[in-house]
Amino acid sequence: MIPFDDRDGAIWFDGELIPWRDAKVHVLSHGLHYASSVFEGERVYGGRVFKSLEHTQRLQRSARTLDFEIPYSAEEIEAAKRAVIDSMGIVDGYVRPVAWRGSEMMGVSAQQNRIHLAIAAWEWPSYFDPAAKMKGINLALSGWRRPAPDTAPVHAKAAGLYMICTLSKHKAEREGFHDALMLDYRGLVAEATGANVFFVMKDGRIHTPVPDCFLDGITRRTVIELAKSLGYEVVERQIKPEEMADAQECFLTGTAAEVTPVGTIGDYKFTPGDITRALVEGYDALVRADPAKAQAAE
Repeated sequence: MIPFDDRDGAIWFDGELIPWRDAKVHVLSHGLHYASSVFEGERVYGGRVFKSLEHTQRLQRSARTLDFEIPYSAEEIEAAKRAVIDSMGIVDGYVRPVAWRGSEMMGVSAQQNRIHLAIAAWEWPSYFDPAAKMKGINLALSGWRRPAPDTAPVHAKAAGLYMICTLSKHKAEREGFHDALMLDYRGLVAEATGANVFFVMKDGRIHTPVPDCFLDGITRRTVIELAKSLGYEVVERQIKPEEMADAQECFLTGTAAEVTPVGTIGDYKFTPGDITRALVEGYDALVRADPAKAQAAE
């Protein structure tokens, strides 16, 4: 494994491309101590970031939710991403923009802190083996719950919200699972540690939790639109854990996960089938469409 602080290439940092190894943050940065940081995860397919502007706009909204303004326009951020991708020569990869409060003030209050923005990118080939992927991954049930919307900025892609995701995933992996399913503060089905969840119920419809206390993923919305275009009915509603017993298929969606079939969640078992396969293949075709068609889909 190549550590992420010791790589060749360039990172866009506060307005300019600098050598990868020179992109450093002071240990007394507010973002490190108080989680005043927001970020995005974006995929590059064929040299183009899928839903790029949508990701940039969400990054800006997340920052405003955390009470700071990123000092670059959407157009400037888009240009910076293109500069990073071009400088790294990436065809299929991952882009990580991150914004955070600096080190001018150290304490809970940080109104005078400079807002920094960095954008890095690295290769991430998407070698798609339908046969292997359709076996489905196995999820544990996490003991941590997604917080109520009046206790945390749940609709921002904020760094602090991922602490319990890391704890949940680490425990799941120690126990031999791929990931974990998290419930919300009411005990209802929420999401996996970094992806939204969908179920194909016995009625043939696709059901997914209402994102009222967790992130309404860009991939989630894309897959909902895709499913509807393929003639499937999608129901967004509150889902009780015991209802998973009535689900025939299950899959996750996310920038990293794309569309990933699920085989088990705890004691609940699913069989990835025709609907999941159609969405796996349909999403792959969508993100790899020619630029003109893909841009129209955005």
